Amino acid sequence: MQEAAELLAGAAGRGERVSIARDGGDVVLSTARLDRVLEHEAGDLTAIVEAGVRLRDLNERLAAHGQMLALDPPGNPTVGACLAANLSGPRRHRYGTARDLVIGVTVVLADGTIASSGGKVVKNVAGYDLGKLFCGSEGRLGLIARVALRLHPLPEAARSLVVPVESASDAAEKARAVLRAPVAPSAVDVLWPGRLAVLFEGGRRGVDEQLAIARSLVGGSEDASVWDEAAARQAASGGRVLFAPAGLAETLDGLGEAVVRVSAGVAHVADEVPDPRDPAEIALAERVQAQLDPAGVLV
Repeated sequence: MQEAAELLAGAAGRGERVSIARDGGDVVLSTARLDRVLEHEAGDLTAIVEAGVRLRDLNERLAAHGQMLALDPPGNPTVGACLAANLSGPRRHRYGTARDLVIGVTVVLADGTIASSGGKVVKNVAGYDLGKLFCGSEGRLGLIARVALRLHPLPEAARSLVVPVESASDAAEKARAVLRAPVAPSAVDVLWPGRLAVLFEGGRRGVDEQLAIARSLVGGSEDASVWDEAAARQAASGGRVLFAPAGLAETLDGLGEAVVRVSAGVAHVADEVPDPRDPAEIALAERVQAQLDPAGVLV
């Protein structure tokens, strides 16, 4: 981390541009060697890791303690990339995105300043919430060096229900039936066109009961491979479309092939689309970047 601070301070002094973990700068800064798990408090369900730790490697280590980081984006990104790009997968329905699972960060700003906020317990309100500020920053506010994470118990069982849907209105009706039922799915996706996919996780008996309730409402059959397909399609997507969950049917009617996170109001679509953020949100992000990196070091 100190090396990164010195590199950024030096680049700022020389007027060089720096990109983090991607091409584009005069200097490309990598987090590959920041790959340690610094602390794991199993009793508190928290961990502190360096930003270059790969998600799969971290979860393999946590599994030995019956725990997991409940992020499931496609591929095997680093924890820093999960936060910088606000990555998530089907489990977003239950656990949220990286923004919801980060409880503290240590970052290196464009001028080499090292700053920290948050802590290593879930209920912590110390300082500014840099974790949320840096979430989705795409490396343009600074280098994410360390991350304190909220963990969850590893589920005993998982079962997946795949339900054919004949139209946008049919998909919306069946998704609504599942969401209103007395069940707690970990994921509710529409693989458009054609299927609604629902994931149940937890204790074996509870999972069995929830699957039975869902099948009684919407039919379908079990097929866990649907999540591999969802991940592949999300990884190959060209962009995102945001929508109000209540308008699911209307949104599906206007889409081609897509992976749709029903409750999150996000559709990963095959074609490239304009930035889905509100112009005011984009303008705010640009003002924050100007405050934290007035010299424009980071690209």
